[in-house]
Amino acid sequence: MASMSDASPSPKWRRRAEARPAEIVAAAYEVFAEKGFAAARLDDIAAAAGVSKGALYLYFETKQDIFEAVVRDAVGPNIDVIETMAAAHPGPLADLLRMVVPRIAAVAADSPLGKVVKLVIGESGNFPELARIWHDTLINRALGMLSGLIERAQARGEVRAGDPRAYAASLLSPMLMAILFRETFVPVGGKPFNIPALMNQHVDLFLAGIRPDAPPENKPAKSKTR
Repeated sequence: MASMSDASPSPKWRRRAEARPAEIVAAAYEVFAEKGFAAARLDDIAAAAGVSKGALYLYFETKQDIFEAVVRDAVGPNIDVIETMAAAHPGPLADLLRMVVPRIAAVAADSPLGKVVKLVIGESGNFPELARIWHDTLINRALGMLSGLIERAQARGEVRAGDPRAYAASLLSPMLMAILFRETFVPVGGKPFNIPALMNQHVDLFLAGIRPDAPPENKPAKSKTR
């Protein structure tokens, strides 16, 4: 009969060990959102994850590595879902945006995402690598996906001529403004925006503005005379 020392780890222990990186990332997401990158200590992250500080080094070499994992594993999957929705949608761009944008807005409204956005903006001067990680993992990917969708809609005749990347930025900009307003001004008395309602309204305005029959840019629409 095998001794206790010869026995392999139990399935429960193996599952626990395999779950640890995800638990650390989830804990780090909350710690970074609360404290910022510079002030967040590895001790804080370890305590929030329920592991020792030494256990962090089994999976991550630096605090920056943990931040990159947060962006990739805690935030990035939202982009994965949207890409999957877009790939599975055969219909017009307008229908897709009315399906996708509310999901993006809900994530922005109900998660610590806004605090991490503010962290990246506020601390990128001292930690430019944070901005690079955020840009390469999320911003560039999201803009590229939306730009591609808009460009294909232009080819189908659904969208007026124009820079697809600029259109994508125009679509997302109000949400970024509302996020930064919430994180910066609401704590000192500013009235928050309802981000899902704001974006639902903005999608309608955006779609009206990019229609092929919309008035040309920088030219007032001709008034109708009787």
